[in-house]
Amino acid sequence: MGKIQGTKTMKRTLCVICIGTLALTLTAWGQPTKQRPERANAHRTANVRATRPANNAAMSGAHRYTATAPSRQRTYTAPRTHPNSVVNHNARTREVRQRSVSSNRDFRARNNAAVNRERTVAVNRDRNAAELRARKDLAANRERKVAINRARNVGVNRSRNAAAFRARNNLAGNRGGNFAYYRGRNVAINNNFHSAAFRGQQYAAFRNYHREWHDRGWWRSHYNRIVFVNSGWYYWNAGYWFPAWGYAPSAYYAYDGPIYGYNGLAPDRVIVDVQSQLQRDGYYDGSIDGVLGSMTREAIAAFQADHGLAVTSVIDQPTLATLGVT
Repeated sequence: MGKIQGTKTMKRTLCVICIGTLALTLTAWGQPTKQRPERANAHRTANVRATRPANNAAMSGAHRYTATAPSRQRTYTAPRTHPNSVVNHNARTREVRQRSVSSNRDFRARNNAAVNRERTVAVNRDRNAAELRARKDLAANRERKVAINRARNVGVNRSRNAAAFRARNNLAGNRGGNFAYYRGRNVAINNNFHSAAFRGQQYAAFRNYHREWHDRGWWRSHYNRIVFVNSGWYYWNAGYWFPAWGYAPSAYYAYDGPIYGYNGLAPDRVIVDVQSQLQRDGYYDGSIDGVLGSMTREAIAAFQADHGLAVTSVIDQPTLATLGVT
């Protein structure tokens, strides 16, 4: 029995000790922890973001602080950052960066434009000066060439004029001599086209021609083109003009035979062309009257003889072609 009671007493003692220890522990855990003033002030100073000015003699009068009064400090904590504010901050940062880049780009562009403008002005100034010098040189060269050519032209024209004057004098003298020569040659006027020299088709109208007498009505009923020139009536047939004998009692014909026509010209116009060309060639010096008289026929005969043509002394197709009037 004594051992049992001793054991129970020990258990009660241990329980009391444990309960007392637990009570002391709980009591100590509930009491506030005391810190040293230096550590507390250092901890507050580290967490403060904004403090009042130092309490010194210079600031005591301005802010009514006393040198012995303790300084009051506030402790600030960092505010919490919302995710949206971070996104907005980043967006504003990018916008500011973009503006800065754009401003720098505009500044560089303006500088480049100013530099390019100065370069362009300098280049254009040089080009204009070169063009002005070239124009001046061109004008000077033009004046020199004009003066040189004027002098050359004077000499050339002097020689040409002298040669032309001599040629005109020679031509006038030769023309007079030619007229006298051809008038004195006594070239026979041929009225007979039945010789062997006129067998070609170009002389058929002359070989087959014979004078026909008809009244006005008959001529009009057989030919639709009849003209009156040089006091006579002529009808058009197969490329030739023929005298229309009997068309009028008072008709007169200086030449009784065909006249070769071209371009629809009347017989007097054909004769005028032949007379003009013979005069230019020095064969005819009579009047240009469109009459195929003896003087004109002599000139035609002389021209035909000199050019190897059959001497018909009339206006035929080979003679017109050789004269060059067709």
